[in-house]
Amino acid sequence: MSESGQRSALDRFELAATLLLAVATVATAWSGYQATRWGGEATKAMSGNTAARIAASRASDLANSQTEIDVATFTQWVNAYARNESTLADFYFARFRPEFKPAVEAWIATMPLKNPDAPLTPFAMPQYALEARTEAARQDQIAEDKTAEVRRNIQRQSNYIFGVVLFATALFFAGMSTRVSSRPLRLTILTMGCLIFFGTVAWIATSPVSVSL
Repeated sequence: MSESGQRSALDRFELAATLLLAVATVATAWSGYQATRWGGEATKAMSGNTAARIAASRASDLANSQTEIDVATFTQWVNAYARNESTLADFYFARFRPEFKPAVEAWIATMPLKNPDAPLTPFAMPQYALEARTEAARQDQIAEDKTAEVRRNIQRQSNYIFGVVLFATALFFAGMSTRVSSRPLRLTILTMGCLIFFGTVAWIATSPVSVSL
């Protein structure tokens, strides 16, 4: 090969190496930014998980307290009814909580004193539904969803961190290719860098992107 041909081939090689260095540098910065973004998303999801767990605990505690009140008033009402103290029984019945009274009325309608198939207490009736218990279940589901979101975001963060490592490896090969005097070795090193870069681009392109609005 003539000297001018060698110079032209070297120029093309250096141009290719420079382009790989440039795009790999941008890709490394992009992957690093995305890793940071998904780490932040994971932190936000974890905060949502914690808030939902706290809300679920509060709602569950409220439901337990309401159930205790219902049990206490129902016990007093049953005792008064058993002693034929109708005035006292009416007194307790009038003080049943709004969520509890429909269950008691539905239970009475089953004629529990005569019907052996009747539920043992109003608490077994489908009408006994506490809003606080429903809210606790809803918050628990939110917490579970947030836990799954945390896992997904951490995996995405890990993917982008690995992408940073691979792009940095492509940068290394691109830089090393300009320091080797042997033409076949330069070409081999640059080819390896290109394969790593384009393979990583194809893989990382399948990952979702997080942007700051």
